[in-house]
Amino acid sequence: MINYTIYKCSSEDIDSLNHQKKEWVTFVHGAGGSSSIWFKQIRDFQKHFNVLLLDLRGHGDSAKKIKNTFKQKYTFKAIANDIVEVINHLKIETSHFVGISLGSIVIRQLAEMNPEKVKSMILGGAILKMNFRSQILMKLGNTFKYVLPYLVLYKFFAFVIMPKKNHKKSRLLFINEAKKLYQKEFIKWFKLTAEINPVLKWFRQVELDIPTLYVMGEEDYMFLPAVRQVVGKHVKTAELFIIENCGHVVNVEQPKIFNTTVISYLQRN
Repeated sequence: MINYTIYKCSSEDIDSLNHQKKEWVTFVHGAGGSSSIWFKQIRDFQKHFNVLLLDLRGHGDSAKKIKNTFKQKYTFKAIANDIVEVINHLKIETSHFVGISLGSIVIRQLAEMNPEKVKSMILGGAILKMNFRSQILMKLGNTFKYVLPYLVLYKFFAFVIMPKKNHKKSRLLFINEAKKLYQKEFIKWFKLTAEINPVLKWFRQVELDIPTLYVMGEEDYMFLPAVRQVVGKHVKTAELFIIENCGHVVNVEQPKIFNTTVISYLQRN
């Protein structure tokens, strides 16, 4: 089982109508990160919800616990099932899910497979389409993934996706977390790009009956245009909130705005 951490709601308030415990919010990080990227969210969200943090396979403390466990090819379905295993183990019936970057793809995959477990989706820095520049990045990565040390590739990718001065904190955070990966683990995750285009095409075409909030930085030039288009089509369930002066990793660059916006949305849903 992948590594997880629980933060129970710090409020003692109980739903007076249902006499139930507080709702759950599950956070899913992106490739190369870990649950530590949510450190600016824990305190605010814990005031209102039970919080579940996860380290995806090969990342964070999951790398230490089970680095030899996963021999099979990595797929988005397999990674989503890792999360379902934890949720079932904790007997969580439903949860709101908050993801960043590639974590948004994992959440959407989980919602396809187990919609009854997903109360709402918050997709930050969401990836819904690979534009021309990102396609070139993927081709370069596939060409050199067995030749160059993975950190060289990762630093290059991080700089292209988050190029501005105000993105520096996000770049450094993800690069430092990526240092905990192994070369073989990086290659396994990078091979996921082989299935990413058909998966994303399906996500763009099919609207799930689940409330969905996209939180994007206005400077997220690689992924924001596609999200705008999808939100324009998925009018029944999707909303878009754009944070000014912000890049790809919205929860790190603008945590106060991110927290306030997402908590307000979750309380409405």
